[in-house]
Amino acid sequence: MDSIDLEVLKTCEQWISQGRRCELVTVIRTWGSSPRPEGATLAVNEDGQVIGSVSGGCVEDDLIARVREQGIVHTHPEIVTYGITADEAHRFGLPCGGTIQLAIEPLSARSRIGELLTLLSQHQLVARRLDLASGEVSLGPAGAGMAMQVSEAALTTIHGPRWRLLIIGAGQLSGFLAQIAIGMEYQVTVCDPREEYRGSWQVPGVEVVHEMPDDQVIAMQLDARSAVVALTHDPKLDDLALMEALKSPAFYVGAIGSRANNAKRRERLKLFDVTDDELARLHGPVGLYIGSKTPAEIAISILAELTAAKNGVALPAEVSVGNAKRAAQQLASEPSCGLAD
Repeated sequence: MDSIDLEVLKTCEQWISQGRRCELVTVIRTWGSSPRPEGATLAVNEDGQVIGSVSGGCVEDDLIARVREQGIVHTHPEIVTYGITADEAHRFGLPCGGTIQLAIEPLSARSRIGELLTLLSQHQLVARRLDLASGEVSLGPAGAGMAMQVSEAALTTIHGPRWRLLIIGAGQLSGFLAQIAIGMEYQVTVCDPREEYRGSWQVPGVEVVHEMPDDQVIAMQLDARSAVVALTHDPKLDDLALMEALKSPAFYVGAIGSRANNAKRRERLKLFDVTDDELARLHGPVGLYIGSKTPAEIAISILAELTAAKNGVALPAEVSVGNAKRAAQQLASEPSCGLAD
């Protein structure tokens, strides 16, 4: 299952190869409340077929209606704005007077969509610069911190390989974690050499492999858009995989287990020459403390912490599972008011 942005690009390339005229529409600015973020994309072809979304419905309807009535008329990129007035906001379904600005780009072979897809398949982070006057496109490497840039002369969009999640273990919790992660557009791989667990796996859209987890971590060549979560409770499977993951650029590495087991795991990892700095990257016990009990709730807890790491949000230590449980335990052991000696 591809992310929606990747589906848009792949569909554009397919239409171009078929000789069908089409346009790529990108959200470049928003004001007020907007249903879709900057960078969201949509593509529409000469028959009014559409993929992707820029507003959640009503702006799409207007774009499709224009194409069906007038055809693909753009020969160069154009910047258009929806929702400037309250009446327009109501007409186009934008909440609370929200406004969005779009770049509409007519596509052709010179748009270099195929080349962009090739670079993305090689796990490269790419900056695509569109000259707004001529429609010429250039592709180049993008830095990890780069964001979309808009000027009077050009639109530069950043395109990266899919965010990847490697789950060690194919148990029930892994199933819930994988389902939610797929909905968040992660490319999910589940690794479990135990046939009795793999045989009952029932989550579609997930690659299931039987390699030893540490071998799989190495084979995936983890990058800064990769995360690893170990869920087997088995040191023979988890520890070596965590060791390799902690030495990689992965943005998140976590492992399930109690506070006591987490402490023992950290001591074992030190025996594998994992440095203190590398060990400090380990999220364990994994997840945020939300009082989760069921596998589904625990999966949400894990993905909440993972999402914060992905978005560069520094969470207070108090919300981690280990610290929150420790604080709750200390609070419960304190004498109640009026009962102290």
